[in-house]
Amino acid sequence: MHLTVELTFPADADEVVAMLADETFVRWRAARAADGTVEQVDVSGSPDAGFTVVVRRTLPTDLIPVQVRPFVGDRLEVRQAEAWEPPVGGRRVGTVAVEIAGAPVRVTGTVALERLPDGGSRQVYDCVVRASVPLFGSVVAEAAARAVRTTLEAEGAAGREWLGAGGRPPVGP
Repeated sequence: MHLTVELTFPADADEVVAMLADETFVRWRAARAADGTVEQVDVSGSPDAGFTVVVRRTLPTDLIPVQVRPFVGDRLEVRQAEAWEPPVGGRRVGTVAVEIAGAPVRVTGTVALERLPDGGSRQVYDCVVRASVPLFGSVVAEAAARAVRTTLEAEGAAGREWLGAGGRPPVGP
């Protein structure tokens, strides 16, 4: 199943890249984006030379169909990795992979960040969701795609909130 998620930010691409490569932001975003526990965050490299972000978190199984829950237990361990290349002409590209331990689901694809004419930025995830479950494969893939879309959109909202707070964790309700 194909999945495309587009996020926009009211900041230029350099500011968005700096945010995406900031370990404090990545941890804060991951904690806000889903009802789960952030187990590990690793950011390596730099915005200028290219960087990799890996987040491992546990999530409740209510994100997946009831038919599949017996196969994965009461919590999902999700590993999300993004590898960003150095900038080329004001545009960034990278690869993304999301794996769910113990579940036959894998999300792979590309991510791109580009400047918009209004001074903002657009980040586009273009992915394929695969589920190798006999009989329930399409149901699982659709549920996984919904969960990934919801998580990425929540991460985008967290990014806009972070940028609105001057590049630091927002305070308040």
